[in-house]
Amino acid sequence: MTTSATQPAVGMLTSAEQRSAARQLTLAMLALGLLGLGLVWRWFMPLQVGTSQLLLGFASLLVAVPVMRSAWYSLRYPSLHGITDQLIALAMLGAWATGDLLTAALLPIIMIFGHVLEERSVIGSQEAIHALGQLTRSQARLFQADGSLLEVDNATLKRGDQVEVRAGDRVPADGVVLSGQASLDTASITGESVPLEVSVGMPIFGGAINLDGLLRVEVTRTGDESTLGKVIALMQNAERAKPPITRLLERYAGGYMVLVLMIAAVTWFITNDAQAMLAVLVAACPCALVLSAPATAIAGIAVAARHGILIRSSAFLEELADLTSLVVDKTGTLTYGTLRLQAVESESTEHQPLLQLAASLGAASSHPVSRALAGLVGHEQMLALTDVRERQGLGVVAQTGQGEAALGRPELFTQLDIPTTPIPEHDGPIAGLSLDGRFLGWLLLADSVKPEARQALSELRELGLGRQVLLTGDRQSVAEHLAHAVGISEVQAQALPEDKLTRVLSEIDRGFRPMVVGDGINDSLALKAGVVGVAMGAGGADIALASSDIVLIGSDLRRLGTCVRLSRECRHTLQVNVVIGLGWTLAIVAAAAFGWLGAAGAMIAALLHNLSTLLVLGNAGRLLRFHEPLIGPDTHN
Repeated sequence: MTTSATQPAVGMLTSAEQRSAARQLTLAMLALGLLGLGLVWRWFMPLQVGTSQLLLGFASLLVAVPVMRSAWYSLRYPSLHGITDQLIALAMLGAWATGDLLTAALLPIIMIFGHVLEERSVIGSQEAIHALGQLTRSQARLFQADGSLLEVDNATLKRGDQVEVRAGDRVPADGVVLSGQASLDTASITGESVPLEVSVGMPIFGGAINLDGLLRVEVTRTGDESTLGKVIALMQNAERAKPPITRLLERYAGGYMVLVLMIAAVTWFITNDAQAMLAVLVAACPCALVLSAPATAIAGIAVAARHGILIRSSAFLEELADLTSLVVDKTGTLTYGTLRLQAVESESTEHQPLLQLAASLGAASSHPVSRALAGLVGHEQMLALTDVRERQGLGVVAQTGQGEAALGRPELFTQLDIPTTPIPEHDGPIAGLSLDGRFLGWLLLADSVKPEARQALSELRELGLGRQVLLTGDRQSVAEHLAHAVGISEVQAQALPEDKLTRVLSEIDRGFRPMVVGDGINDSLALKAGVVGVAMGAGGADIALASSDIVLIGSDLRRLGTCVRLSRECRHTLQVNVVIGLGWTLAIVAAAAFGWLGAAGAMIAALLHNLSTLLVLGNAGRLLRFHEPLIGPDTHN
């Protein structure tokens, strides 16, 4: 029986629906008391049959109101749960018609208790989302124009604001670290139990907890646009989505109702047994079958969220299980998407002074290479510079306490008449460094491969995604070098967004079922076209998130294998649940039709029906034990 007549059933209960369930439970308890009193009266005063019947009648009337209301509502707004409402109402009317007031009272009481237990799983899921939502609200210490701190609600923060995050504080919004370093607990967001070490220039998530250290953070995203806000929105959307099997069952709901009524009528004409007919109506309630898919989907989505995986629709829990190929982007997916220092080529064996000088000069320029170098040391370690001059397209020159310093391309040192060592061969940006007319060395930068990439792709090959294609807009030489490093044999480089779309469609036309993984705007078309699209990080491009089916919050590639394994576990659980729901229902209906349930057939059928429902919920609950800790390279190094 549905718990409310206020709106069509959705994936989770509203507060009104919860209040309705509480009212029904209260009525059921009162009716149970009256029923017990009536039976006691019948036992001790067998001659006063009228009083006993009156008590039983009152008991049945108490629970008749919500039963009939739900049945009427299900006629106006058909649903799978509505079939149960209608069948229980018919059984109750049949019991009244035959004068069996005990059955008329006990049937809805049993069903109400059973459905309240069922809905606790849904309410629990909603409470979990509500608890996650509480993480978005916190206090923040906002820097004022005069440098003072003002404590404000984080809901009032806007992009560009600077806040202080002390040890023990919750990060109030997504942002970038301006100064300081700390260890952050991001388990509630990414599912990663290992603290994330952050320093200057690193992005951080709102909702993370600062375990130690003092940070100054510039706000980049707030509210619904923050990582945690997007996580909550995706979870809510996923819970409301109907799995494909649920939609299939709904398609044949009307035919199922007609079939049940025909079986009940045949049972009545053949056996002339009212209890057998009522038992058929009760036994045919398809609650276990109806709950098999939603219970599995909700459990799977909850487990995925615990692992830092956000599934936008429960349908993709099934699609993931049958993938046969992988199409993956390079920048920001297999790599960090940011320039990092790879090596220093210098005659000096002590590199720290070079890095300090390079970071100081880099902080004075807006060039991407300069910005990457600026993060090499903390702000407090940077040198004081005067007479800073940026030479467009070449580099930056400034005065230090030890003379004129220069950072930039090889052409810059030619203009300054500073002899350099031979330019090293390197597939990436190169910056030279000089001080007081003396060349110090070359700084080699590149977009670093994520240390877990090779392991993650190897896991996917073991899971059946043997065909793997690297699809990138980068140069052929860079793409081939990376593909070799991570174990990918097929490469398509210098690909435009439409080229990526064409390649994904080509993979599908050739009979493959590709998982498409990307992070940027240029990947959005391919993500949408793939059988399953996976976006890296909830802080990524909005269009990529909108086009994807799955979001990896922590952007850890090893979670791709977790996605596939969880999907296959969900599919197995769903298959078992469907067998339980369908098989058990057919068995009870057959037993009821042949009169094997005895004189109290309707009540026995109700108890067996609730048992099957609990079996389905229990089997779905086993998914909650699914846990895969990340093992392998430390991605935070």
